[in-house]
Amino acid sequence: MASQDWVEKDFYSILGVPKDASDADIKKAYRKLARKYHPDQNPGDAEAEKKFKDITEANSVLSDPEQRQQYDAIRAMGGARFTAGGPGAGQGAAGFEDLFGGLFGGGAGRHSRGFNTGNLPPEFADLFGGFSTGGGGGGFQAPPQRGSDRQATTTISFAGSIRGTTVGLREQNGEVIEVRIPAGIRDGQKVRVRGKGGPGSAGPGDLMVTVHVTPHEFFTREGDNIRIHVPVSFDEAALGAQIEVPTLDGHTVRMKVPAGTNSGRTLRVKGQGVKTSKGAGDLLVTIDVVVPQNLSKEAEEAVRAFAAAAKKNSESNPRAGLAAKARL
Repeated sequence: MASQDWVEKDFYSILGVPKDASDADIKKAYRKLARKYHPDQNPGDAEAEKKFKDITEANSVLSDPEQRQQYDAIRAMGGARFTAGGPGAGQGAAGFEDLFGGLFGGGAGRHSRGFNTGNLPPEFADLFGGFSTGGGGGGFQAPPQRGSDRQATTTISFAGSIRGTTVGLREQNGEVIEVRIPAGIRDGQKVRVRGKGGPGSAGPGDLMVTVHVTPHEFFTREGDNIRIHVPVSFDEAALGAQIEVPTLDGHTVRMKVPAGTNSGRTLRVKGQGVKTSKGAGDLLVTIDVVVPQNLSKEAEEAVRAFAAAAKKNSESNPRAGLAAKARL
């Protein structure tokens, strides 16, 4: 994206956060908006697709400390943006754009640009590469140096992050760089593509791709664990039950709900979380007890009978001792 775009676009406004927003606030705002405007949720809606691209672009900049610092400085003084510095940076540090998203429905990725030292005044050229002094063979020649690393970002689907996927990043010259995303990658992690950075006399640098993951409406990732909310009926919670719950692989597993389970209690299913080369996380099942809204006459009488029987139990009052706890 050209530096002029950085001057003209207010990424903070796009995400609806203040300029001093924390990383957590930015991530929370992005997740909320990404879920609302994701193309999968708004098929055929061009306006929603544009908003999704705008918030993804804003998040890719503001979630990266270095890019955010550059953005704030550029917005303050209207200057230029450099993302590929150091020896060897040159015309090879072209921008990127997603050629195709994750094979499991990944969204459109963003890009970053390098710069050409040929566009800089001579007095600044030495800051970005080797230099020599004097004429003929009598001057000092800098030692060979490796090319600089380049930066790019992409957004993939939640499923793509769990199973692994592949995205293609296309350079301005038309070359397509294939980026393999490993299974289990987390939001914000980077993938290194060796030898695809800026050119250098000692060899090219690498391409560092920051991966953003679109939130899922049912599964929530917590490290390598996955949390879900599962509703159960009052009688299942009171008496206990065996229920089936969905897992990441599309199957279900049976789990026991102990008698007397309260709403909000979390049960753990071992090994049904995110699977990586280092192992597998767990499935965290939070129980939501559902209270029936429309009781039949027979059911209502049964509940009244239960209430009458429960009063004989001294431990049946859920608010016992509440007043004592509320004393100042």
